[in-house]
Amino acid sequence: MSDFSQSLSVAASGMEAQAMRLRHVSENIANADTPGYHRKTTAFEAVVQGGEATGAVRLGDVKLDQRDLTRILDPGHPMADQNGYYDGSNVDLVVEIADAREAQRSYEANLRMFDQTRQMSASLLELLRR
Repeated sequence: MSDFSQSLSVAASGMEAQAMRLRHVSENIANADTPGYHRKTTAFEAVVQGGEATGAVRLGDVKLDQRDLTRILDPGHPMADQNGYYDGSNVDLVVEIADAREAQRSYEANLRMFDQTRQMSASLLELLRR
């Protein structure tokens, strides 16, 4: 595989992984007030082909955060126990917003790398035509 197509592949894999990460962060934010909701977490994995790392990444398995759920006092809530408490979620909106910004910036960096590689490839083809 040429260096240009390898660079495009690495950048595209980074954009895809960050887009999926942002999807999970969005789900966490949307379910922050859902009783009993456990935050979804993911990690990146290196893509290996033929025993060699390609430089590309992918999102690993989705795992549920096992931290304790927030106990909320609301005796009128249908899920409240005899003491008036129910389990909220373990989503911290500040952490989720920070993760969303990080994913967005990483996506943009991969997009710039993709675009730069495409421009270099086009310039090389133009030089070869002369």
